[in-house]
Amino acid sequence: MDISVVVPLYNEAESLPELAAWIERVMQEHGFTYEVIMVNDGSTDRSWQVIEELHQHNPAIKGVCFRRNYGKSPALNTGFARTQGDVVITMDADLQDSPDEIPELYRMITEEGYDLVSGWKKKRYDPLSKTLPTKLFNATARKVSGIKNLHDFNCGLKAYRSEVVKHIEVYGDMHRYVPYLAKIAGFTRIGEKVVHHQARKYGVSKFGLDRFVNGYLDLLTLWFQAKFGVKPMHFFGLLGSLMFLLGFIAVIVVGALKLYNMHVGNHYTLVTNSPYFYLALTAMILGTQLFLTGFLGELITRNSPSRNHYEISHELV
Repeated sequence: MDISVVVPLYNEAESLPELAAWIERVMQEHGFTYEVIMVNDGSTDRSWQVIEELHQHNPAIKGVCFRRNYGKSPALNTGFARTQGDVVITMDADLQDSPDEIPELYRMITEEGYDLVSGWKKKRYDPLSKTLPTKLFNATARKVSGIKNLHDFNCGLKAYRSEVVKHIEVYGDMHRYVPYLAKIAGFTRIGEKVVHHQARKYGVSKFGLDRFVNGYLDLLTLWFQAKFGVKPMHFFGLLGSLMFLLGFIAVIVVGALKLYNMHVGNHYTLVTNSPYFYLALTAMILGTQLFLTGFLGELITRNSPSRNHYEISHELV
């Protein structure tokens, strides 16, 4: 099979028939063998009924229905696990991503040898309240991830070599950082393509301003996992050792002051009168705790076996 298209969706019943027809037309025009995996993320409208109707019309359209809303990342991860195509395309269901971009994305993967090609919505039809934070967010993501050539990490329209989606785990809200996840997994040929961005035709956006705060927290998580996820002792052990050393120096200062006071005949000066005593106590306790945190981190496996287990009520294959 040439292409698998993964479409995560939440309450997009109105746009699905148009999207399915558009994808079908593009695939037929270029002679691609394909499948479309629509992952219904616990929609409360008729989205699943529409997917069932589309499947009856075109068996290439498959579906997965979550029992409740888990989020875009779980939907993508579930779709990735079911793909069979040589190239995997992801796009949003709101018709803001154009299926006409699929042939060129496919060519860049198969002919130019990219592992991943990310779309760049250079000209956006979003309000200023969304575009300005997005620019700041992408600048930070470029700096932290080291992927300097990407302008739009969060674009839903992406293409992957099949091997990539089988070797990355998208959980929580990590869909924003799929290129970074791919890089961590060793897939470094990451490209970008300017794609057409359309104004939303039906419904409203499902994402609020809180996604920017969560996005930065997730970026810090990925940065830590990439640098210290395998050896957390390198991070916590270093901090703990520095804190303990600081406390040890403070103990020496406290002891020296006590000996000096005894030498000059001031036998009643208490070590608790010195601020260095409390500095030493605090630093040594914190240092020990940080060191133990790193040691425990070495013993605890980073991946929970049930991290990506989601309740599925129906599935069309």
